[in-house]
Amino acid sequence: MADLKYYDIIQKPIITEKSMLAMEDKKYTFDVHPDATKSQVKEAVEKLFEGTKVAKVNTMNLEGKTRRRGRTFGKTAKRKKAIVQLTEDSKEIEIFEGL
Repeated sequence: MADLKYYDIIQKPIITEKSMLAMEDKKYTFDVHPDATKSQVKEAVEKLFEGTKVAKVNTMNLEGKTRRRGRTFGKTAKRKKAIVQLTEDSKEIEIFEGL
């Protein structure tokens, strides 16, 4: 396993209609490093976003999709997605505000 720092773990937020509806329940969705564990994701969110407290983390591994270009087949990269549930007294994550 790679030596991951907290700023390497969260790669980007996932902004979809379903993830925006989950924000009302203080659930935020991120693309994370494929080798990151739940405890590392929790630590990264709490350090990157001041005043946040994580209640729980759900992760899922997403396999690459098969893509075709002419007669040649290939696969897209594997990803890992994390849904982070914040506590009730936690501060909101600011990058999602105004969307």
